[in-house]
Amino acid sequence: MDRLVIGCGYLGERVACAWRDAGDRVFALTRSADRARRLADRGLTPILGDVTDPGSLAELPPVQTVLYAVGLDRASGMTQRQVYVEGLRNVLPRLPGSIEQFLYISSTSVYGQNAGEWVNESSPCEPTTANGQVCLEAEQHVWQRFPQQAAYPAVPSLGVCVLRLAGLYGPGRWIARVDALRAGQVLSGNPRAWLNLIHVDDAAATVRACALRGAVRETYLVCDDAPSMRCEFYAGLAKRVAAPPPKFADDAVVADQGLNKRCCNRKIREQLGICLMYPRWETGLTHALATTSHAECP
Repeated sequence: MDRLVIGCGYLGERVACAWRDAGDRVFALTRSADRARRLADRGLTPILGDVTDPGSLAELPPVQTVLYAVGLDRASGMTQRQVYVEGLRNVLPRLPGSIEQFLYISSTSVYGQNAGEWVNESSPCEPTTANGQVCLEAEQHVWQRFPQQAAYPAVPSLGVCVLRLAGLYGPGRWIARVDALRAGQVLSGNPRAWLNLIHVDDAAATVRACALRGAVRETYLVCDDAPSMRCEFYAGLAKRVAAPPPKFADDAVVADQGLNKRCCNRKIREQLGICLMYPRWETGLTHALATTSHAECP
């Protein structure tokens, strides 16, 4: 099968390499010529292009699966809306008519619940943050482009799935937090707020399972088995890196910050057959800290 990964970064490259190992031909869109050479060295087929530059997207290959996993590169100078919303608008009308699946990576920030409520795929999405509002707007563009009656008449059962990821973590993602803990810096945020996470390897496995077993039109919430309070997580991180116990702002500072939501992963377990390698952050964090590899896959 031919597949295209748009956003071949921390998550996208892991998925691309797994598809490559399974014998698929995998194209990867990248803005950088140096990055293109590295992707080619890994057995992927790079395409130079930038989602924020429509003129660079004219030659997308005829593939069956498209994974859209574009993240914000803060060094680019672009806003989140320019990348997530405008970039997606640029890509959608240029997708090849051969596609049978479109998998879109979104975020649990689309949920506005902030009092410790449990949320799932059917929970209302009323984001209160700018990040959540941008992510929800991007999701809406996906569904507008692919309405119930497929925009591609030759593929009436075109598979379109949105995957809402919790906080992504894994190897190479903890340097700044570890430095802050070791320096004894005061951490922002409510220590009793809920933290929802997913290890990058489990997120990549869920994307691949969605490509195999996902419904024709579906949304999936991708998180580990149980949320944790921020104070518990950072205490665990501090212990593992021989840092002093974490310090948080006092109650007066965090009183109005809320408790966040708690995300439920039942649907990916029941519909996609997901059995997480790292069902809780304790085992996932141990793996992440022990692994010295960075975002790129072998």
